[in-house]
Amino acid sequence: MELTTSVQILLIGTALFAGLISSIAGAGGMLTLPALLWAGLPPLNALATNKVQSSLGTLSSAWNFFRRGHLDIKSLRLSVVLAIVGSIAGTWLVQRLDSALLTRLIPFLLLAIALYFLISPSIDDSRHRQRISQRWFACTAALAMGFYGGFFGPGMGSILPFLFVWLLGHNLVRATAETKLMILAVNGTSAVIFAFSGFVLWPLAIAMSVAQAVGARLGSNLVLKRGSAVVQPVITGVTLLLAIKLLLFP
Repeated sequence: MELTTSVQILLIGTALFAGLISSIAGAGGMLTLPALLWAGLPPLNALATNKVQSSLGTLSSAWNFFRRGHLDIKSLRLSVVLAIVGSIAGTWLVQRLDSALLTRLIPFLLLAIALYFLISPSIDDSRHRQRISQRWFACTAALAMGFYGGFFGPGMGSILPFLFVWLLGHNLVRATAETKLMILAVNGTSAVIFAFSGFVLWPLAIAMSVAQAVGARLGSNLVLKRGSAVVQPVITGVTLLLAIKLLLFP
């Protein structure tokens, strides 16, 4: 489909801002996916394009955390593998839903994630006790989040750090770094499947990916220097407005 130049510029700017805030507090997909739907993309094309641009943006911040020593890949191997399994299942399922049903379902999913942000507990850099083992975390939280990420995705960047802190007792910077690797695995897997299925709008996806990567690098540097910043009220408000728009004016 053809998009006007002004709409493309708006989407690229949204991707830049989403990359920045996603590296700081997660949930950049709560801006980019609704924006793609607002621009008129069919649900599967919006999901596919969003997965590609999100994956490449997350790669930038994940690499930044890794090269600075905040990411231990070895301890996350099982979690990453099971998250990929979940992502494959979620992506397979969403491609088999009727497009009309998916169009009706997405606003309610966005509303649910926005409500999560309104009532979710805040996390900080203080120490927390470990509640479950790494293996049990992989078999439950990682697998479930992988499925959710393949099927839909927005909000993972804020839900996963909370799970790493609350269930495994990790500090916030480490949890943020680990979240980037998990999202890269989940969205990267889903993006490959969508790409082979022909749903990705490549020119737009590449342009948004570059903007997302720039924003992600800036945001990850801020996390490493200053810790987590609070931008969730902005994300929640935008998501609620866009969800209402999709419900009332599809």
